[in-house]
Amino acid sequence: MKYGKKYAESLKAYDRSKAYDVDEAMALVVETAKAKFDETVELHVRLGVDPRQADQQVRGVLVLPNGTGKSKKVLVIAKGERADAAQAAGADYVGAEEMIQKIQTENWFDFDVVITTPDMMGVVGRIGKVLGPKGLMPNPKSGTVTMDVAKAISEVKAGKVEYRLDKTAIIHCPIGKKSFGKEKLAENFNALMDAIVKAKPSAAKGQYIKSVAVTSTMGPGIKVNFNKA
Repeated sequence: MKYGKKYAESLKAYDRSKAYDVDEAMALVVETAKAKFDETVELHVRLGVDPRQADQQVRGVLVLPNGTGKSKKVLVIAKGERADAAQAAGADYVGAEEMIQKIQTENWFDFDVVITTPDMMGVVGRIGKVLGPKGLMPNPKSGTVTMDVAKAISEVKAGKVEYRLDKTAIIHCPIGKKSFGKEKLAENFNALMDAIVKAKPSAAKGQYIKSVAVTSTMGPGIKVNFNKA
């Protein structure tokens, strides 16, 4: 495989066969992120679970200590006092049926997160087939179906991430930007890994954490030595 010049230079900066301690790995992921934009750093964790089994699912939410470095646009579907609270809490868009219609008729998706109240789930459910594949469907487990919309908005704006297992038993989740530097990235990494370890299903047998790696948007994958599970 032929690599670009910057990518090839990044590959020379470290040993691909080695798993690095967290601090070393964060320093390397910053060093190998050579794009002209502020690259996102993402964590990839392969778990020793069977994603086909309902009792071995791994999913949760976490407000990263240093946020994600990305400002997210929030759409709140609510009425009355909850809509007023959403406006006051800094939601980017607030509405009810008219927002559902806008999504249906205009194919409008200028938002990153949808938050709604339990009483509005029937309305939101009308566009579940559209929101679901995009990962935008509100869910009580992720804190996006709640009466406390103000708290949900503040958590999203503060850098809340949702981690969940994919079909290949891997979790992919952003932990910040290159500009964060190795210390802040390490703090976010450790917080997310601790959450994943605590979320270990009781039905999981054998080694839980199979492999851990970090990558930047345009950089190579760097293995991380993690021995807590």
